[in-house]
Amino acid sequence: MTESVVLIERDGPVATVTLNRPDQMNALSAALRLAIGEAFYALQDDAEIRAVVLTGAGRAFCAGMDLAELSQGTDETTGHDMSVLGQEEMAGGIAAFEGPVIAAVNGHAVTGGFELALACDMILASEKAKFADTHARVGILPGWGLSQKLPRLIGVGRAKEVSFSGNTVTADVACEWGLVNRVVAPAELVATAQALAQDMASCVPHVLTGYKKLIDTGLGMLLPEALEYERKAGIESSKEVSTTEISKRREGVQSRGREQSDS
Repeated sequence: MTESVVLIERDGPVATVTLNRPDQMNALSAALRLAIGEAFYALQDDAEIRAVVLTGAGRAFCAGMDLAELSQGTDETTGHDMSVLGQEEMAGGIAAFEGPVIAAVNGHAVTGGFELALACDMILASEKAKFADTHARVGILPGWGLSQKLPRLIGVGRAKEVSFSGNTVTADVACEWGLVNRVVAPAELVATAQALAQDMASCVPHVLTGYKKLIDTGLGMLLPEALEYERKAGIESSKEVSTTEISKRREGVQSRGREQSDS
């Protein structure tokens, strides 16, 4: 029996999605791209899942597109262009998931793999993680958001340095530049990402998804428009909850804070 190219593990409200082509450094074959999309659409339809961790099996997060498969051009049986098959499904599936998605980058995240990490809401990196954008060296332009997301995270000058050179960015530099949220030991990476996902999933469900939408939508607006968008969303949110509910939740937050201080 052929093992799935994507593995899904559920732990309460958190799902861990693992790219499972370790011998190919999790290169994005058409089958893998389609499977990633299917996984995220399925998790969005699962009411119990509120946060997702995305990682890779073996020594790489994702080495980018499967060049061996791309060399085939068009599939003779189906007539599909192997360079684009599954791209929309993968990007659409991740975008459709309304809760937070944490990339746990355990090794190389190169070009298409770099874009896959950037498609997540945040990145946690292993000390062995390395990032590279080789589009300019390969001879194609990015199409999954790298040219727009990377400058917003690390600044235009640094993004141009990364993309125009194709040079590797180590985990510590990525953290210094704001590309990743934190760097942890390899053995602790997935558990750290899962613990963070559990923290997020413990928040009020509709507020968690609403907050993600608020940030993501506002980033596409000018600041005055974004502030007005937030103001209206805040008013609508306050109408949906009673003072008693807010008081109870505040007590829970304070109790959680005391527990964290004592630990």
